[in-house]
Amino acid sequence: MKKIERDELYENLRGFLKSKGIALDSGTYTQRIQQGCNLLADAINAAQKTVARAKAEADKKMDQLRQSIHEATASKSPGPRPSTTGKSAQAKGTTKRRHSARRNTKNSDASPNPGPTN
Repeated sequence: MKKIERDELYENLRGFLKSKGIALDSGTYTQRIQQGCNLLADAINAAQKTVARAKAEADKKMDQLRQSIHEATASKSPGPRPSTTGKSAQAKGTTKRRHSARRNTKNSDASPNPGPTN
């Protein structure tokens, strides 16, 4: 964010009050209002600097956290992974078997291929 100049708040307040019909003439109360506006501008500028530093520090810590998570979850061996197709898949027994068209006829009432009756 932009830095607020010391008299910027006071000038804006003075213009606002003038548009409402209140004139700030020179005097003790006007000086106190101006000092209060300057103090407020300094506080806002300091808060902006602090927030910017805190954001930079939080971003740095977040990057460190991401890196540690990445290192913890990365694979341990950089070597190539074995393929799950072809002969190695057959050796593991992970290939699909074709089902036969025959049904289990022990539990069914009607058999799909009735034989000759005697």
